[in-house]
Amino acid sequence: MRNCIRSAFRQNPQLRGAWSQNYLQKPGEGALKNVTLIPGVGIGPEITNSVRTIFEALHVPIKFDVLDNFNFENDESKKQLRKNECILLGVMTEKNQKYTDNYKFYKYLDLYSNITFAFSFDGIVQRHNNTDIVVIRENTEGEYSGVEHEVYPGVVESIKVTTKQASLRIAEYAFEFAHLSGRKKVTAVHKANIMKLVDGLFLQACREVSQRYSFIKYEEMIIDNCCMQLVKNPTQFDVMVMPNLYGSIVQNVVAGITGGVGMAAGASIGKDHALFSQGCRHTGTDIAGKNIVNPSAMLVSSTLLLRHLGLPNFADQICRAVQNTIQVKNIKTKDIGGNATTDQFTNEVIKSLAK
Repeated sequence: MRNCIRSAFRQNPQLRGAWSQNYLQKPGEGALKNVTLIPGVGIGPEITNSVRTIFEALHVPIKFDVLDNFNFENDESKKQLRKNECILLGVMTEKNQKYTDNYKFYKYLDLYSNITFAFSFDGIVQRHNNTDIVVIRENTEGEYSGVEHEVYPGVVESIKVTTKQASLRIAEYAFEFAHLSGRKKVTAVHKANIMKLVDGLFLQACREVSQRYSFIKYEEMIIDNCCMQLVKNPTQFDVMVMPNLYGSIVQNVVAGITGGVGMAAGASIGKDHALFSQGCRHTGTDIAGKNIVNPSAMLVSSTLLLRHLGLPNFADQICRAVQNTIQVKNIKTKDIGGNATTDQFTNEVIKSLAK
């Protein structure tokens, strides 16, 4: 993802245009593409509205099928989920909602790979420079399987489910992603020193897949040490793959060291569906409705959606506009050192589209 932003700022604009605009589309690819939009709760409506406003200004050939008041337990809502291949999601989980409802949502669509992109963004003061990490998280099992019960008054069990099949496919996705993205290393994060069976099975799958990608460096790291190394020296990491719970933790760590939740783009990918959202699932109820939320993560996630749908030129333009707004214009929301409102930031991105 960071490479797309870097390439968007080549010194020679003529050369940039010659390369980036030589995408050969198929006849009819300019037809409207239907995408399901779930604004959700908290900051969701604000950040998705920013995307819609910019798409309209750029005349992106996408029609959003909006699901307001989405309820996973509603049969009609579930039916609508499967209608389109791609989904743009604001924030789904309400403050008083069980997290397992969120889990069921991803399980229902078999969005088994959750990806967060965290990279040093020029124009934002950060503790570390040149960070460029992709966190790939198994998204359908582990501690988030929702299998827990009270075995005796005052005694509760929570079952961590790990299967060879799910471990193999997330490992395969991680190595395939690294290969196709030109990345050099995959780090498997685990706690197999303690959970020898469940995390041992995960590592076994990663090792098995790594043998088919001998040209990609493979390493393993215990989750405890991983968190320390991320804070101390994040540039050592490239692609990281891990079970569900560890991924939830690490995604927030990498977001924190690269500008915060508002800068970390994300997606969840399955065989038949793809969902694009912020990289960290924060409702932001404390800032919702105040017109101060940073839409950058959602905007960058929307460019992943555009590339997925075969619309790279629009993605390039939005990447350049977001970067120009932050780095050149120095227009930033409060969370990244500025005082711009969400609407002001969005409008400045639109103005930058023409440059």
